[in-house]
Amino acid sequence: MALHHAEPGEIVDIRPLGARIHETVNATLIRSKHLQVFRLLLPAGKVFKEHAVPGEITVQCLEGEVEITSPGRTQVLAAGELLYLGEGDLHGLKGLADASVLVTVLLPEKV
Repeated sequence: MALHHAEPGEIVDIRPLGARIHETVNATLIRSKHLQVFRLLLPAGKVFKEHAVPGEITVQCLEGEVEITSPGRTQVLAAGELLYLGEGDLHGLKGLADASVLVTVLLPEKV
């Protein structure tokens, strides 16, 4: 079964999950030629190891708190805050308190 991705003009619910955070799965909400938006769940203690993506990204904390590491820097992102990372920037995430984040990736044009 194919996963549903939002169509242009479709409203997508990104409100905090609260207690439902433990029964929800990571999901790509929008996927197009140049844009990917997904919700990533990071329960307290869960680590998403260091990686890089082939485009500029934003990470918006919808609820909870996450620790974001990049070479030489560690920051805490709390609900309502947004972080911008450049194309190819190495980064890792760790849930400090049960968290969900909205990740937006601007995909580069393929040559």
